Amino acid sequence: MSTAVVQRPISRIESTRDYPGDSQVNAKRIVVSFDAFERTDPFIMLAEDWFDRKGGFDTHPHRGFETVTFALEGKIRHRDSKGNEGLLEPGDIQWMTAGRGILHSEIAEGEEQVHSLQLWLNLPASKKMVEPRYQDIKKEKIPVLPIEEGEVRVISGKFGDVLADTKHHHPVTLLDVALRPDGRTDISIDPSYRIFVYVLEGEMKISGEQVKAGKVVWFDPTDGESVIPFEAATDSRALLFAGPPINERIVQYGPFVMNTREEILQAFNDFNSGTFGE
Repeated sequence: MSTAVVQRPISRIESTRDYPGDSQVNAKRIVVSFDAFERTDPFIMLAEDWFDRKGGFDTHPHRGFETVTFALEGKIRHRDSKGNEGLLEPGDIQWMTAGRGILHSEIAEGEEQVHSLQLWLNLPASKKMVEPRYQDIKKEKIPVLPIEEGEVRVISGKFGDVLADTKHHHPVTLLDVALRPDGRTDISIDPSYRIFVYVLEGEMKISGEQVKAGKVVWFDPTDGESVIPFEAATDSRALLFAGPPINERIVQYGPFVMNTREEILQAFNDFNSGTFGE
């Protein structure tokens, strides 16, 4: 006797928040904000930015977490204090482990405006002081799995029989789901993982709810296996982020994410003393 597939229940649907431009960006959208770590763990923040050569993010420090940067449009030049340098073109992704401390910059290259996303991914206390690491994930190297009227790019983790070779300090699944009209797929994620889905383009029915571009769908950890159905009536695209909560205290101040106030103060002392490099 076959067992009916259980649909994973949605925990909440949230709206993004738009902000005007400043000296760095032409416009900013906060997709996941800093103010509710216990509800977003292990994800700290997701920002969507638009900037050109008059802006971008000049040299600045990080410690205690990882950044995942998506170049949606335009080109981004990256440099860091470990001697790494690269150019992200549309569809490319950069996975940077700040670890014990790094300085880096992200500047638009060329005349085209940059449209980017950057995720801040927390690290457990045991990994916060690992050596910094840099991974350039070129668009043509990202494995793609065709589905009914669409495709799924497997940026990190596994989908179906496709496994990405992205290196992790904390397990995380990142999927880029693109559907044409009448496209659909079911995605099964470890029930212990927290998940959020950001609809970038179009409109999708996700776990039975119609979700327009600019909305964020959250799934908290649950018991038992289940699937998240995705369906689209128009050309649509969504990013799925999933990972197990770390369940540790988080103290964030500016570009540093640690576990205690004392560790934040130490990060500032180390930065000011030049131990992050040049």
